[in-house]
Amino acid sequence: MSTRSSRFATAEGTNTGAFTSGDWATLLVVTGIWGSSFLWIAIGLDSFSAPSVAFLRVALGGAALALYPPARIRVDRSAWPAIALIGIAGNAGPALLFALAQQRVESSVAGMINAATPLAVLVVSIALLKKTPGRLQVVGLLVGFLGVMLMAAPNVLGADAQLLGVLLLLIAVAGYGLSNNLVVPLQQRYGGPAVIMRALLFGAVLLAPWGVTDTITADPSGRSILAVLILGVVGTGVARALAASLAGRTGASRSALVAYLVPVVAIALGVLFRSESVGAIEIGGTSLVLLGAYLTTRPQLRPA
Repeated sequence: MSTRSSRFATAEGTNTGAFTSGDWATLLVVTGIWGSSFLWIAIGLDSFSAPSVAFLRVALGGAALALYPPARIRVDRSAWPAIALIGIAGNAGPALLFALAQQRVESSVAGMINAATPLAVLVVSIALLKKTPGRLQVVGLLVGFLGVMLMAAPNVLGADAQLLGVLLLLIAVAGYGLSNNLVVPLQQRYGGPAVIMRALLFGAVLLAPWGVTDTITADPSGRSILAVLILGVVGTGVARALAASLAGRTGASRSALVAYLVPVVAIALGVLFRSESVGAIEIGGTSLVLLGAYLTTRPQLRPA
């Protein structure tokens, strides 16, 4: 592999065996944080424009990580092209696209399309690595995706979804597929906080021409300010650094499993705190997601 192409190469995780307790803990923490992100975006959009929400969440996430000493370690110049791509495809781009899309589609639709992220990661991983993950991982990702579709069906049927909004979400998911793969070898070398901090700050610079003006002219409520703070510091900075660390350990495809577990968390919280009812379809979908999660997190067995 040439020096130039190696800068953009992906890599498998350092742990190709079953998920450890630490891997599961990281996965569940990120799942819990991202499970609330769509709510914070919606509240932020009550007072801020889409470019403003995108800029603020990325800038706040990068600034928060900059306060963490391990994030400030030196990174070689050769790593910057890949970090820039992560900043565009995995941070600035999706932040803006999701904010714009949620003005045109309901949160349930956005959550369903976001659940295609693991499949996008898998496709990009196969293209870059020139080989498939283990058989159990591929089956697990497909089973999990079917489960998410079942869980989402009751809410998505009849939901408002403009075609442009759906296309914006699909582009964002494709960006996640690329960035989740690129982050793996970089995390293994520099650590998740160092890579994600630089990617977020790079993304903030790209979004600044649109976001700064809109932010200055906004008249936000305290509720929207709090939502954007949580979305930026926790939902973007902390969660993305943790997700990058998980990807470095378990590989891009297996770490992307978090997108399947987010709807499970949302359903559980609704039952526990809002007395929401759950039908047979949601229960069946949840069961498939959990089965997919089990298969995906098992030791990787290569195809013959």
